[in-house]
Amino acid sequence: KFALATAHRAENVDNLAVLKGFMEAFAEAPIPIVYPMHPRTKKRLKQNQTYAKIKKTANLQILPPLGYLDFLVLMKKCEMIVTDSGGIQEEATAPCIRKPVLVIRLSTERPEAVQAGFAEVVGVEKQKILEGMRKTLKHPKQLPTVSPYGDGKSAEKIVGIIKEELAF
Repeated sequence: KFALATAHRAENVDNLAVLKGFMEAFAEAPIPIVYPMHPRTKKRLKQNQTYAKIKKTANLQILPPLGYLDFLVLMKKCEMIVTDSGGIQEEATAPCIRKPVLVIRLSTERPEAVQAGFAEVVGVEKQKILEGMRKTLKHPKQLPTVSPYGDGKSAEKIVGIIKEELAF
């Protein structure tokens, strides 16, 4: 069992107090954290001489950035996702993934994921992140079977439309 984490947004990564809080929350998490680290985040941690310390944290497995398919595999296998990424909030709702998301931001531009019950905005404070993880593990939600962003069959629909349009 593990949680998948990502953090790369400027408002989080460029704020040393927030970034430090994220790393402390991940290190103290009630579940191991797998963290494919964005180059921007790694750069900030190295600038502040905290990367080497974080890398040694037993509960936190830092990976290099992953390709899309490898990242999808981690999304599918994890217990929850902790992220500041808007796109990941959407993808976690896909019928083939369906994972709870803790949004480590003060707000989200993806309210559909929150309203549908997939995501919860927990903020950027270490204790709020830890509380969100503990709550998600202790009281797993029955997630919707339908994504607020569609049925996951967009590619099939696009191919069908193209075939129709190209047929004379």
